[in-house]
Amino acid sequence: MSALLDLQNVSVAIGSAHLLDGVSLRLERGQTLGLVGESGSGKSLTAMAAMGLLPLIGGRVSAGTVRFDGQDLASLTDAQRRALRGRRIGFVTQNPMTALDPVQRIGAQIDVVSRLHLGLTKHAARARTLDLLTQLRIPEAAAVAEAWPHQLSGGMKQRIVIAMALAGDPELIVADEPTTALDVTVQAQIIQILAGLVREKGVALLLITHDMGVVAQICDRVAVLYAGRLAEEGPVAPIFAAPQHPYTAALINCIPQEGMARGTLRGIPGAVPSARQYPSGCRFHPRCVKATAECATHIPPLTQRGDGQAACLHLPEIAP
Repeated sequence: MSALLDLQNVSVAIGSAHLLDGVSLRLERGQTLGLVGESGSGKSLTAMAAMGLLPLIGGRVSAGTVRFDGQDLASLTDAQRRALRGRRIGFVTQNPMTALDPVQRIGAQIDVVSRLHLGLTKHAARARTLDLLTQLRIPEAAAVAEAWPHQLSGGMKQRIVIAMALAGDPELIVADEPTTALDVTVQAQIIQILAGLVREKGVALLLITHDMGVVAQICDRVAVLYAGRLAEEGPVAPIFAAPQHPYTAALINCIPQEGMARGTLRGIPGAVPSARQYPSGCRFHPRCVKATAECATHIPPLTQRGDGQAACLHLPEIAP
């Protein structure tokens, strides 16, 4: 089966800085792929490459291909890419507090998406907007549609941003850390809504997050990025049960567990390096507990591991 979204050996540069290096990902309809890693790992850049948005920040795909439903995005004109975004690819932005236009009412901001991409009349667009708000469990949808952004809570604004992403009836939703600015209860509600959309509408979801707990809840597959390279990718259950890459294992160890003793939660020493200061060899080796001298001089290749892949020179043996 051909993937809806297919990134093959994608590298991204902005000016002379090479930020992504040979990232390959596949996402099929009805599937949720979690893209995880610390800040600076390249998650948002990968999403921008997938949507053809890199020129807006002066970036470019310097190698590899990005295909959506079999079509190479590089072969499309700017107008064709704009028609694709919003209509077939919906985008849920990272910060709902700044994503909405403060001088337009909520309903008008959702209406314009379905009017532009679906060709609906003003009346039909508003009816669709109210239907979407109701599906997203927003009470008094008509009143909310007439409200201004500053009158809504952060959780409500995030639902509005999701409604805008859905208004064009997309096949793929890219959600860039959609729960970062929200409290724990609202985070759970937003995650349930996104999972429901995949289950009920059959859309594909690319979920960008730094929260491995969220990935464990709703994702089918997970891709772990570190310093612009793919560290590990595969089905969620096997990766959580037996992570192959030391970075993946370190991220999983950062998840709080019920009943943990005080002071036992482990962090990862150090920080993700700047793109202009990437170390040689494996980029994780300065922080890795399994690093050897070889790790500082050799770039680990992506190696097939069951139904996934990992890039480490010291992969554990696979049990028969």
